[in-house]
Amino acid sequence: MQLNGVRIRAGARMIAPALTTLIISLVLVGCGGKAPAKWNATDISGVMEPLTFNLTDDHDKSVTGKDYRGKVVMLYFGYTFCPDVCPQTLTRLATSLKALGKQAEKVQVLFVSVDPNRDTPQVLREYVKYFSPQMLGLTGTQSELKDVTKRYRVAYSYGKGYPDKKTFYVVNHSASIYIFDPKGNARLLVDQQETSEQITADLKQMIAQSWPGQ
Repeated sequence: MQLNGVRIRAGARMIAPALTTLIISLVLVGCGGKAPAKWNATDISGVMEPLTFNLTDDHDKSVTGKDYRGKVVMLYFGYTFCPDVCPQTLTRLATSLKALGKQAEKVQVLFVSVDPNRDTPQVLREYVKYFSPQMLGLTGTQSELKDVTKRYRVAYSYGKGYPDKKTFYVVNHSASIYIFDPKGNARLLVDQQETSEQITADLKQMIAQSWPGQ
């Protein structure tokens, strides 16, 4: 019995440190540890540059990326004559904004036209407002557009007929959506497969991270 007692006490001495470590780790997790965020979109934190550009908005005013600090920004490139992808994408974004309710005030959608030949500020303004009053249209010179599209690895090219405004021509362009946090940091890349519900979920999580307790 004595021998068995010694074995039991020795086993207890060996188990005690492991239990202590486990308890401490559980306490730390419960007190302040945070589980990593789970996004529907692709996390691009630290991969892309912050929100930076020099463009013209749909009121013919020069703007930069810093003008939109303080909001979650969704940046999308396209053009108003786009027959399908652009209107479908902007519809998804408009649906997400509506689903956010009052939280939508913390989000800004920027639609950058890569077809300044046809997309004047007035044309852009009328186009984006059709989808949501919370969207803004931007464009710029070819030099300004090349600068911002190169920064975010966006490809675009003009089809047959460009630059004749009287001839319909297609503009091929990348269709991903970039999401930046209120500090202007690139955070998420949304592809065309993600639904408005998934986009809304990511926006809610981004808002909760950016304005904790609200």
